[in-house]
Amino acid sequence: MYRAIKIFLITVCLTFSGPTLSGLAFPGLAASSEVRAEDDIHVLIDALGIGDFPEREAAIKTLVASKDPHVNQILQQLSDGLLYVNSDGGPVLLQGGTDDEPTYSDPITGEAAADVDPDMMTKVKINNALRGVISAATSQLTLMSPDRSARLAAAQGLLKDADPANLDLLNAALAAEKDAEIKNTMEAARAVLLLKTDASVEDKKAAIDTIAARGNRDALTILTTTLETAPDDLKPAIQADISTINRSLALWDVAQNVWYGLSLGSVLLLAAIGLAITFGVMGVINMAHGEMVMIGAYTTYVVQEYITSAFPGVADYSLAFAVPAAFVFTGFVGLVIERAVIRYLYGRPLETLLATWGVSLILQQAVRSIFGPTNREVRNPSWMSGVFDLGGLSITWNRLWIIVFSMVVFVMLLLLLKRSAFGLQMRAVTQNRRMASSMGIRTGWVDAFTFALGSGIAGIAGVALSQIDNVSPNLGQSYIIDSFMVVVFGGVGNLWGTLVGALSLGVVNKFLEPFAGAVLGKILVLVLIILFIQKRPRGLFALKGRAVEA
Repeated sequence: MYRAIKIFLITVCLTFSGPTLSGLAFPGLAASSEVRAEDDIHVLIDALGIGDFPEREAAIKTLVASKDPHVNQILQQLSDGLLYVNSDGGPVLLQGGTDDEPTYSDPITGEAAADVDPDMMTKVKINNALRGVISAATSQLTLMSPDRSARLAAAQGLLKDADPANLDLLNAALAAEKDAEIKNTMEAARAVLLLKTDASVEDKKAAIDTIAARGNRDALTILTTTLETAPDDLKPAIQADISTINRSLALWDVAQNVWYGLSLGSVLLLAAIGLAITFGVMGVINMAHGEMVMIGAYTTYVVQEYITSAFPGVADYSLAFAVPAAFVFTGFVGLVIERAVIRYLYGRPLETLLATWGVSLILQQAVRSIFGPTNREVRNPSWMSGVFDLGGLSITWNRLWIIVFSMVVFVMLLLLLKRSAFGLQMRAVTQNRRMASSMGIRTGWVDAFTFALGSGIAGIAGVALSQIDNVSPNLGQSYIIDSFMVVVFGGVGNLWGTLVGALSLGVVNKFLEPFAGAVLGKILVLVLIILFIQKRPRGLFALKGRAVEA
C-alpha cells in the first residue's frame, strides 16, 4: 500500500510539474531537477507501468535523472518490450521463458516473482516518441559513462545520426570530456548538428571549418549534402573545402593502393620464395608447390583446434606453435616427395612438371578425404584483428603482421643462404653443380634438403594465408601461377629478385584492378611479364656462375 502511494505521488508530481522540469544536458525533455537519494529505484521502475504515454515519458526522465547504475539496463528492457505489469496494478516485472510458459522476475536482481498470473500481465508499451526519449536518454548516459570505449561509441553514434535535438546534450558532454580523441569526435558531431539548426552564419562557418579539417570521406559527404541547402554566402567556402578534400583523398587513394599492393606482394613473396629456391637450385618446375601452402594452412587449423581444446589459456598464441609445426611437417612432406618421385626425373623438366601435377592432385584428394571438401575456419587472434587508421590509410592488423612476418622470413632465409654451411653448398650447386660435386658436396642430398626447405617455407606461407583466405583443398591453386610469374620476373633462384618481383607485381595488380578488373588485370600483368622476358630472359636479377650462364 505504501509503495502504491509513493508511485501515485511521483506520478502526480511529474504530471503537474513536467513543463518546468529539466535534467542535466537533456535537451527539450523535462525531468526532475533532483531525485531524492532515498527514493527506491524500484519505485521509479514501477512508475513506468502507470498512466499513459505522457506519464511514462515523465517516468523515464525521472529514472534517468536518478543516475542509478541500472538505468541503462532498465531502458534496454523497456525498449525490447520485456517489461510487464499487472493490469490491476503492482510492480513492473521482467518477462522471460516462452510465450506458452512465461516467467516473471525482478528487472534488476533477476529474483523470480511469486504468485503472478500470466493472464493478468500486460506489456509496458512504448510508442515512437518514447523510443526517441529512450534513445536520447541512452546517449546521455553513455556520453557521461566512465568507460572510454562507451563514450567514444556514443560520440560516433551522434556524429552518424546527426539529430539536432541532441545538441545541448552534446555541449554538456563536450565541456566535461578530457580525452582528446573523444573530444575531437564530439566537436565534429557538434559541427554537424549546428549545420542543421538556425545558428548564425558565423557559427555555421566555424562548423564547416571543423568538418573540413577532418578531411575524410565522411566530411566530404557532409559538406556535399550541406552545399545544396547552404546560404549563398557560405557556398563558396563549402565548395573550396570540397575541392581541397577531393585533392587530398586522391593522394590518399594512391597511397592506399600502394599499401594494398605491398600487402598482396608480401603474400606473393611468402608463396613464391620457396619456389624460387627449388626452381633455382634444382631446375624443378614444382606444380605441387601450391599444395605445400595448403598443407601449411591445414596444419595451422589442426594446431589451433588442439590448443583451443587442450590449452584454452594460450589459444590466442596458437600461431606461435603453428609456424614451426607447419615448417617441419611440410618440409618432411617435401623431402618424401623429392626422395620418392623427383630425384628420378632430374633433367627431364616436362616429366617433372607432369609428375608434380599428379602429386598435387593426390594431395588435394587426401586433404578432402581427411578434412572434407568444405572450408575450415582458422580464427584470427585478438592481436591480428581489427583496423586502424594512419592518416588517410585504413590498415588491417592481420595484413600488417603478414608484411612484417614475410620480411622476417626473408631476412632469416637470406642469413641461412649467406651465413651457413648449407647455404654455401646450396649456392655452389646452383652456380655449378659439377664443380660442387667434384669438391665433395653431395648434390643429391643438397637437392633433397633444398626441396624440403622450399616446401617448409611454403608451409609457413600457408600459416599466413590462413589468416586472410579460406582454408580449403584449393587454397594453393590461387597462388601457384602468380608465384611462377614472380620467380620468372625477379630472376630464377635470386631472393632479392623474388622480393622486388613480388612487391612490384602486387602494386601493379592493385593499380590495374580498378580500371581493368581482377581477371583482365592479371592477364595484362602476364602480357607485361612476357614482353619483359623477351628483353631480359633471366629476369631482373640474373644468377651468376659458369653453369647458369652457359
